[in-house]
Amino acid sequence: MSPFAASLRREWRLLRSRPRDWAMVSWVPLLAMALMCWIFSAGQPQRLPIAVWNEDGASPLSRQLVRMLEATPGLQVRQAVLNRLEAADALQRMQVHGVVHIPPGFARDVQRGAGASVTLLHNAQLATHSSLLQRDLRQVVGTLSAGVEMQALAKRGTPAQLLQLRVEPIRTQLVALFNVSTNYEQFLATTLVPALVHILAMTAGAWSVGRELRDRTLGQWLAGGGTGVGAGAVLAALLGKLLVPLTLLWASALACLLYLSQLRGWAVAGSMAWIALGLALLVAVSLAAGAALAGLTLSLRTAMSGAGLLSAPAFAFSGVGFPLLAMSGSARTWAEAMPYTHYARLQIEQWQMGAPPAQSLPVVAGLLLATLALLALATAGLLRGLRRPERWGAR
Repeated sequence: MSPFAASLRREWRLLRSRPRDWAMVSWVPLLAMALMCWIFSAGQPQRLPIAVWNEDGASPLSRQLVRMLEATPGLQVRQAVLNRLEAADALQRMQVHGVVHIPPGFARDVQRGAGASVTLLHNAQLATHSSLLQRDLRQVVGTLSAGVEMQALAKRGTPAQLLQLRVEPIRTQLVALFNVSTNYEQFLATTLVPALVHILAMTAGAWSVGRELRDRTLGQWLAGGGTGVGAGAVLAALLGKLLVPLTLLWASALACLLYLSQLRGWAVAGSMAWIALGLALLVAVSLAAGAALAGLTLSLRTAMSGAGLLSAPAFAFSGVGFPLLAMSGSARTWAEAMPYTHYARLQIEQWQMGAPPAQSLPVVAGLLLATLALLALATAGLLRGLRRPERWGAR
């Protein structure tokens, strides 16, 4: 039997005889990715709780503003506060995400034409909550303000056909080219699933090779108990070992992406085949990186720690949540060294932008070259480990 087939068969038997190892490359990743899809299935945050501090409560205009806030789908007026202390307490206890302050004399100032302001007190540390609250409040206050101005102009005899032009002589037209509905399921779920499989695959690569060192079975796996084996045989045995987690993890991630594209309605504008190919290469390079860590360090503990250190922050440095161009030079260099950064670019290009496959070809080529280089490093490390049996058994 060839080293590849023998290693593949041995790895399959080991996984089936060890329920915990089998779970970590089969149903646990699928369950974790399904949970990720479920978390963002709502699509858009709705009914964010706010409080209203209305110091002009007797006026019809302030009551109309409160009613409009309550009618906004993204907001929910959870409570009314009477003073600054109650407002601060509600924010600090996180009972609400913002407090809308209507100052005294609000309606009187508007009627006099002096202008009035509505203040939003919010916690900008929660960036998503904060931006959504600001957007909805601007829309509500803008609508109310336009209505007040149109009523005033109508009383002065301005023709109805000129009212809109007089209220808004210059308009801003915002055209969203991709993710038009600003849906977080399309934005986050589709990118966090590959980020999660990247972490799991690198961990699986480090564990699969590292446990052979821990269990003192490195020689049995690679050379049938001896040490006289060449680089080709070691590489073949390594490929046979990694094929099982590669297939299982890739299939789980692809199933989740197909669920999002086919059943959740997020149609792929470009090529799903290129996304599937890029995903397979992402899993491959992650497994190879984990195996290289175990082969070079000859330590399961060190390899697992390194896998977590390299893969866990991959999403934060990918440019999806924070722009790459806004990062410092060192942070951007680190981001460009991470394989997930390049896969995320490929997926966004193909899924949302409908880019031609040729535009994503450099990413595919780069992931393939990185996989080959890491497999070479892992092979070299395992050859060195075969010559140092005194290191076997270390954790």
